[in-house]
This record gives sequence, C-alpha cells and structure tokens, in this order.
Amino acid sequence: MTFTAAADEQEFALRVCAGIEELAASNRFSHATPDLVRAILDGIGDLAAGEWAPLNRIGDTEGAHIDEHGKVVLPAGFREAYQAYVEGGWNSLYGPVEYGGQGLPMSLAVCVLETLASSNMALSLNPMLSVGAIAALHHHGSEAQKEKYLHKLVSGEWCGTMNLTEPQAGTDVGALRTSATRIEEGPNSGKYLIKGQKIYITWGEHEVADNIVHLLLARVPDAPAGSRGISLFIVPKYHVSEDGALGARNDLRVVSLEHKLGIKASPTCVMSYGDESQCIGEIVGAENAGLRAMFTMMNDARVHVGTQGLALAERAMQAAKAYAVERVQSARAGSPDKTPVPIIEHPDVRRMVLRMRALVEGGRALVYYGCGQLDRGALGQAEAQARGEVLVPLVKSWCTDMGVEVTSLAVQIHGGMGFIEETGVAQYYRDVRITPIYEGTNGVQAADLVGRKLGMENGGVVKALLAEIAADSSGEPNLAALARDCLEVADWVLGTASTDDKLAASAAFLRMCAVAVVGWQLARQARAAGQGGAPGTVAATKPLVARYFHDHIVPEAAGLKASALMGAGLLYDLDVAALTSA
Repeated sequence: MTFTAAADEQEFALRVCAGIEELAASNRFSHATPDLVRAILDGIGDLAAGEWAPLNRIGDTEGAHIDEHGKVVLPAGFREAYQAYVEGGWNSLYGPVEYGGQGLPMSLAVCVLETLASSNMALSLNPMLSVGAIAALHHHGSEAQKEKYLHKLVSGEWCGTMNLTEPQAGTDVGALRTSATRIEEGPNSGKYLIKGQKIYITWGEHEVADNIVHLLLARVPDAPAGSRGISLFIVPKYHVSEDGALGARNDLRVVSLEHKLGIKASPTCVMSYGDESQCIGEIVGAENAGLRAMFTMMNDARVHVGTQGLALAERAMQAAKAYAVERVQSARAGSPDKTPVPIIEHPDVRRMVLRMRALVEGGRALVYYGCGQLDRGALGQAEAQARGEVLVPLVKSWCTDMGVEVTSLAVQIHGGMGFIEETGVAQYYRDVRITPIYEGTNGVQAADLVGRKLGMENGGVVKALLAEIAADSSGEPNLAALARDCLEVADWVLGTASTDDKLAASAAFLRMCAVAVVGWQLARQARAAGQGGAPGTVAATKPLVARYFHDHIVPEAAGLKASALMGAGLLYDLDVAALTSA
C-alpha cells in the first residue's frame, strides 16, 4: 500500500497554526526559513515513502521476537531503515545545538515524527522516545551527564527509553518497588546499584543502535512513600566511560516481549535489572526528585503520542480515499442511470470521507498550534508556555481518540475487505489503539486538565484561551457558542463541583475544549486559504473541510455540556456488585 507524506497540509499548518514564520524571526529559530521547512518536509517524505513504509506490513506480519540466545530480533530491514534516518541527520533536528543538534522548532521537528509514524509507527516509536530522553537529560542532567550522553543521543547513534511501569505500579508510579542502593555512602555519590523489574518498556532491547540509555525510576533507601520518594537514574545498556567510549554490558536483560494487538515490530519488553546485583545507574538530579524530571520526558512524549494518533489517521485516510475511488459498487441512489459507480459517489461514503478529512486536518491544526505555543515558551514567552501546557492533554487525548475513529472509518469504507488483514487497513486500527492508553491514559489527561491545568492562574489560562476563541468566532455561531459552553463548565468545575463531579465531567470537558480549539484553528486556516498562498489543493478544499467541522462536529461537542454538568451522582447510584452483575 503506497504512502505519500502530507507535506502541503503540514506546511500550511506550520504557517497558519504554529506561526513558523514568526518563530523564524527570532534568533534562536532563525534557520527555520521557508526553503528549509519545505526541504525538510519533502526530504522526510522521501525517506518515509522509500524506506520506512515498505517495511510497515512486514513488521506487522513478522513482528519482533527473542531468539534462543536471548537476543531481540527485528524484521528484516528495520536496522537499515533506522540507520538511514540517523545518517540523514533527522534525529538531530530538535536537539540542543551545543550537543550536535540543529536547534530547530519543536513544531518543525514534529512534522518529521508525524511522517515517520504515518509510514511505520512501530519503528517511529524508537526515535520518539529518544527525543524525550534528550529533553529530560538536557533539563535535569548534570553537565558531566549531558556531555557524556547527549551527543550520541542527539545524533541517534544511541537510543533512549523510559522505564516507569511495574507489574503492581501502572499509572500509580508511586507504588513502584525498583530499588537503588548507593554504591558509596553520602547523597552525592552519584552511582547506585539498581534492582527490580519494569514492564511495557518500548524498544527496551534491540540492536539497531550502539547503546540504549534507559531512564529509570527507582527508590533509594528510606525514601518517602508514594511519588515523593521516586528518583530518576540513567542506566545504560553498555557502560560508558568519561570519554564516551563503550565498555562492558550492564547487568540488565530482557525477560520477554509482550504479544500485542498492534505495533508488533516494536519490541515492548519486560526488563530485569540487577539479576547479578551488578546493575549500575547514575542518579539524575537529587534523590527523591525524579518525578519532576520524568514529567519533562512524559509531557514531551504526550505531544508525540497525540501526533501518532494524527499520523495513523492520515495513513488510514489515504488508504480509504484510494479504495473509495477504485471500488465500483451499485448505481447512485435515485439516478436514472443504473450503471454501478465508485463508492465515493454514495452519500454515506462521502460523509465518512469528509468526516475523516475534517478530523485529520483538525488534528494537525491542533498539534501544530500546541507545538507553536511550546516553541514560544522556549523563547521565554510565559503566556504562550502556559497555554502550551494546557494544550498538551488536549493534543494527546483528542488526537488519539480521533485516530481510533478515523482508522475505524477506514475499515468501514473498505467494507468486508477492511476486516481482512491482507488489505492492510486493519493494521492501522490495531496500531493506533494503544495511543489512548500509553503515556497517561486519556482519562488521566482529562483529570490533568480539570485538576491541574484548569487551576493555573485560578482558571485564567484556560479562560483566556476560550475567551479568545469566542471573540474570534463571530462568523461561526456554533463555535462561539461552544466556547461559551466550555467557559460555563469551567466556572462550575472551579466553583461548586466536588472532586468526584470534576472527574466525572473531565472527559466531556476535555473533548469540548479540544473541539473548540480545533474549530478555531480550522477557521483561521479557512480564512488564510481564502486570502491566497495555500499550497497545492489546500486553497480549494480547506474552506469546505472547515465548514463540515463547524456544522457537524462542533454541535456534537456542544451536546456534551449536559453530560459534563451532570456530576458523578448517577455513576455511584449502584454499588459495585449490582453495577458489575450479569
């Protein structure tokens, strides 16, 4: 199944939603010129279509496995495809300049990960995690640790992972039991013996890179209970000398690989540390301060997971559009000509394709708008940084739910052929289903919105965003009304709602807010397209796509207001036994 990067749409979203030209006017991002932006979009599109996409189906059918020697074996071609990515310098786009990175905006680097995830999500998970590891070490590591690890991580010669989850500690990371014992006494010794087991470690073991830098959460002796007693450690697969040379293998191993619904070529590992009591890790920052450092990596990953939802929706939509044009079945209803027509001529298929486009293009607008705000935060604009932080749970949750819906619609458009693996479209549905779950389930994202983000500046950050949407939507009455509905729910959550009521309302409130932001950004795109300068066919199609979103999807979100304000009472009217009875 062929793949083409959505370069024109990406370029337009970068310009209108991320404001890439304004970012390029700063000294820090001055290299992000229009010519460079287009060269990056076209270049990564060529790599994705030529080397990554052809491996996607192979990866799904062969998967990753462990051989008789305990080595993780990946499908043929995966190592070479990753090396082509590294040799092209793609991993360094967003990396800090002082460690070999190009220092380009996050919003531009996200284009690369979007395109790669569209072409081969299982393989794209590797560099996605490395980007997060780079961010965590750059913000929280010592100067010596940065010098030791970041050069190779930025280049992509080494990979990074995130080790949080344990069998008894999923979302509740405060329940983790992995231990870290000081090799030398004193809080500044730096080196610790790590012992414990981690599960669901994406790309936890492989041979596509020369080393793997695991960022791992563990407890030191006498640590406080819960999340206040968590520390962060660097645990490399191979020990690294002070001059950066690789030494002996650390005392860590892969126990097994998970047998998953999708992303089968991505080795999701159960990892064991310290079986021989010789696993050495370096603490990052202070003892018992690891969660703050890990959140840097997690928040970065949440944006990229939202981008994965968008990416797979794009890929599935491409397949569905092609099939709808090629598949001939039945005459057009009501037509005097009884000749069978391509199914794209039937109203319900038209509805599904247009809905897919509105959701996908809306998701891209949301992702790039959020990244543009975070880029401004990196330039020191506090207001933009706060808005970007509010947008993170919206990007992660709405875009992944959208990805599940769009990939399901792609299966539906294929009909019975969509339910058959040989067509390939079912893989996108299976692959995307993990995205609402990992890096904080979408329920966690909704709780974060009402529990943390809404409380920023006593509601001022969220309210300012919603007020701006309402003020800028005079020509879109449905959108303006939705923004006002969101403000009403926000006031209720901040005011009289109990904790249970807030959490019961959180998923509906998040969806309402996300649709409001998406509708706003699509309206901005439609206006910009009408003023000229939109690439390719964007100028002709964008106003209609935005119109569909405002007329059909915005009213759906407005209908969630009643649910949001209902509270938690009904959820607890039945006891557990009655609720779960047959």
